[in-house]
Amino acid sequence: MRRRSDARSDATASTRSGRRARVAAGAPAIAAAALALLAAVAAGCRSASVRPPSPPPPWELANPIVPLPAPPLGIDVDLAALGATPEKVRLGRWLFYDARLSVDGTVSCATCHRPEHAFSEPLPVSTGVGGRTGTRKAPTVVNSGFPVSPVWFWDGRASSLAEQAKGPMENPVEMANTHPRVVATISGVRSYARYFREAYGDERIDIDRIADAIAAYEATRLSGGSAFDRFDAGDETALSALAQEGRDLFFGAARCNACHLGPNFSDSKFHNLGVGFEWRPLRAALDSFADPGRFAVTKVEKDLGAFKTPTLRDVTRRAPYMHDGSVATLEEAVFFYVRGGNQNPWLAPEMDEVRLAPWQVGAVVAFLEALDGTGYQDVPPAAFPE
Repeated sequence: MRRRSDARSDATASTRSGRRARVAAGAPAIAAAALALLAAVAAGCRSASVRPPSPPPPWELANPIVPLPAPPLGIDVDLAALGATPEKVRLGRWLFYDARLSVDGTVSCATCHRPEHAFSEPLPVSTGVGGRTGTRKAPTVVNSGFPVSPVWFWDGRASSLAEQAKGPMENPVEMANTHPRVVATISGVRSYARYFREAYGDERIDIDRIADAIAAYEATRLSGGSAFDRFDAGDETALSALAQEGRDLFFGAARCNACHLGPNFSDSKFHNLGVGFEWRPLRAALDSFADPGRFAVTKVEKDLGAFKTPTLRDVTRRAPYMHDGSVATLEEAVFFYVRGGNQNPWLAPEMDEVRLAPWQVGAVVAFLEALDGTGYQDVPPAAFPE
């Protein structure tokens, strides 16, 4: 027979054993809870040390990267093949509207190439820094990325759209700057470096990249989808009866398409219309033009007084007309062509007199009005890199 003290010892031992078992059984749960607590503490520390992403600067919100636009109806062009990319276009859009490219920070490309006037201007001649005026009206940049003949400016002195973009920066009556100063100014705007890297792969800023980016933006200013384009695509209701009569005259008896041809209504060649010609008997005949035009580039006499054929896209938004803005209205411009321009020894053979009745001139004007299109419209960015 066991003694009572032995029984108590056994009971105590059993109780201790049970406690140890329960503790052993609960250890994994306790460890898991501890680990969870430690993880939560660590996560809290990490979340406290990681700041939320900063919002984009206002100039990025005002000018985000967007895909290259699809060509509008009537225009067939591959912008990517022209070297445009969304990143270049965004950079070029800032630069096109940035007046810091001028010597005194008052004139941008858009000062003369105004979006609301189809990227031309409502003035006879352009006005640059300090109110200085030139002798020519700013031509439109709409559909300027793909001319038939690859020359730019009224006299064709630039061989690329990028070369054209460089010219006004150094022109003393436009931006009156120098290319080195333009580069220094843009390089001094700290945030621009990032966007040159996005567009070109590194942060180098030079005049070629500045001009190339501006040209990329200009190339996206495409105009199409006009009433004429819709009519040409099969919508017989797109043109009024008067505009249809004008269309027949334009491509027929009026012979407008001798120079204004193709989807951009321009042959991109040079023609003497007699604009700015005045006989000066006591001076050489070569001095009879206020502006020598193409002759200043080629020094070939037949090019005297010849200027590049402008596009007729959105022509109603670009009065006054001609290279010197000397013709006030579209109707007056058509009458000028009908009478064969101003006679001079170098008059283009395409400028033969055309016999049209006044109502027929009105019909041609109605057709020209039907060339107003869509796709090029824009407004300046609300903010610029700083």
